[in-house]
Amino acid sequence: MQSKRLGWILLAPTLVILFFFGVLPFFYVVFVSFHSWNPFAVNPEMVFNGADNFRQIVFDPAFLHSIGVTVMFVFFAVVSELILGYILAQAFMRDFPGKAIFRTIHTLPLIMAPIIVGSVWKLMTTPSIGIIPHYLDEWFGITMNIGTSAPAAFATIVLMDVWHWTPLVTLTLIAALVSLPPDPFEQAQIDGAGKRQIFWHITLPMIAPAVVATVFIRLMDALRTVDEVWMLTGGGPGSATRFVGVHIFKEVFPKTNYGYGSTISVIVLYLTIVSCWLLYVTMLAPRTKRD
Repeated sequence: MQSKRLGWILLAPTLVILFFFGVLPFFYVVFVSFHSWNPFAVNPEMVFNGADNFRQIVFDPAFLHSIGVTVMFVFFAVVSELILGYILAQAFMRDFPGKAIFRTIHTLPLIMAPIIVGSVWKLMTTPSIGIIPHYLDEWFGITMNIGTSAPAAFATIVLMDVWHWTPLVTLTLIAALVSLPPDPFEQAQIDGAGKRQIFWHITLPMIAPAVVATVFIRLMDALRTVDEVWMLTGGGPGSATRFVGVHIFKEVFPKTNYGYGSTISVIVLYLTIVSCWLLYVTMLAPRTKRD
């Protein structure tokens, strides 16, 4: 009993912080989502409008477009990071010259703030001074301008996100691979199993919890991406890279439409929870039943 009481006492500061900076803001955003509110208008009071904001979302082409673009971005970015992260994790499991130096350089992007990452990639992709457009034009004759080409802007954002967050996936998968027992692999090799069979039937099922946890983290981060995209393209050209996070930003700050912006935030949170639940049911629930 005394140990439980000590545990709650030690947890109390964290729980208080989570309550004031997590739970209360969430309920406040839900409350605002049922109102029409512009705090900088002549009449800054909240006006209750029921479910009008939620009804408006269904017929808002800009929001629906931002959801579609965001889903495409999340798919290409997260899948690329998982594949590349696993390849690098397997590479780091072996010894090779310069491994320590390369591993250090590989993890450096993680310590950079997203807004700094966006600024750096903005400099690298600016046609007049950027190193990437310069060498693409010099070596391959390709003209790159993310300010006028929607596919180039979208692809650049995906590459930027992969560069920034692949080290996180690599480190997570390294921890999962290191913890695997060697016995199943030795038995599979004795039975004549190939590398592909070992991966699909032994390695992947055993690291599935780590993969799902990594996808959860990256999925939630990718769905709320704002800083990097805002610094690199500002949501352009046009609305080609207007992800849902950028859409919320533009609704809340330039338009000062706090009620509608809060409604979009609630919907995005709901979609994130549903996506994570579907991922859990697809990958981990069958494994839990077998165990």
